[in-house]
Amino acid sequence: MRWLLAFLLIALPASAAETIRTLDGRALTPAQIDAQVQALMREESVPGLGLALIRGGHVVFQNGYGLRNVEQKLPLEPDTIMYGASLTKATFATFVMQLVGEGKLDLDRPIAAILPKPLPDYPAYADLKNNDRWKKLTLRILLDHTSGFANFRGFDGGKLQFHRNPGARYAYSGEGLRLAQFVIEQGLGLDVAGEMNRRVFVPLGMTRTSLTWRDDFAANLSDSYAEDGKHIAHDRREHVSAAGSMDTTLADFSKLLAAVARGDGLTQAARAEMVRRQVAIDSPQQFPTLLEERTNRWASIELGYGLGWGVFETPYGHAFFKEGHDDGTANYALCLDKQRDCILLLSNSVRAEHIYATLVNRLLGPVNLPAAWEGYAPAKS
Repeated sequence: MRWLLAFLLIALPASAAETIRTLDGRALTPAQIDAQVQALMREESVPGLGLALIRGGHVVFQNGYGLRNVEQKLPLEPDTIMYGASLTKATFATFVMQLVGEGKLDLDRPIAAILPKPLPDYPAYADLKNNDRWKKLTLRILLDHTSGFANFRGFDGGKLQFHRNPGARYAYSGEGLRLAQFVIEQGLGLDVAGEMNRRVFVPLGMTRTSLTWRDDFAANLSDSYAEDGKHIAHDRREHVSAAGSMDTTLADFSKLLAAVARGDGLTQAARAEMVRRQVAIDSPQQFPTLLEERTNRWASIELGYGLGWGVFETPYGHAFFKEGHDDGTANYALCLDKQRDCILLLSNSVRAEHIYATLVNRLLGPVNLPAAWEGYAPAKS
């Protein structure tokens, strides 16, 4: 497969580059990168962090810092299993766009025409029985977060309901991604976990990535830590969820991010559609979702959402990104489209979000990151 060949050709040691250039022309040595990361981690009491830098679509630097388990003093390494959280959504979207590129899916075909029976006839979606708005849903709407659902139905007391008309306005929704998975499984008869493994993980050499727990992950596994430092045991997920069940490693996900930056495994048209702005974002912040307040604060950078990936404009051109977050997880992936330059940050502590804007500016470049919208508070220095 094309991805496998590309992986074999570009798999270089992370230390191959003596210096690494930022977008604004600064040269950084690995020692300088290490010193800056470690200093920021100390200031913000971040227990563990993985960092990868991609230049021109190639991984040129990766390193693990701190501890994957504070209590046992175990080091966090590039091959340490970490919770991918919502990086799963972007990975799933990349798989979906493979199907689109092959003509197996039409982004604008109503899901009613893909499913073998009406959506409310399935027990998981019976809540929509008396609301025909589900008939307006398409895969494009589910992937660009304009479904009108809350992030998860648990925020509505466990009942799935529309808060807005489908396609009307951006509001981040894991429920939308779960429904997209359901449509592919029921409508195309595909095993999403198996297909993603066959089409994405195996070709890219992502041997330590899975949408469900594997027992061989236990030997080098990261636990997580809350804002107050409280230990959170790794959740060994048994059910596949396109919204966020993936376990991965820094080494593995950097391969995926570099492949997406290069466009490997996707038709040119499918990749362009995936990272094109589908919908503008006018909310003051990303969470909580469904805020009615509007702002033009992000208009100057054209903040918006593509298909599974967020997008905005930088002084260096178009960028796409994806976060991953829960009580003990903070992940961030950001790429400059034209340059194929990226930064990947995986942490086992939400405290890392205090240093992400600083790390992006210092190690990638001053891209006018919409940090306030993403909820990234500034570091102390």
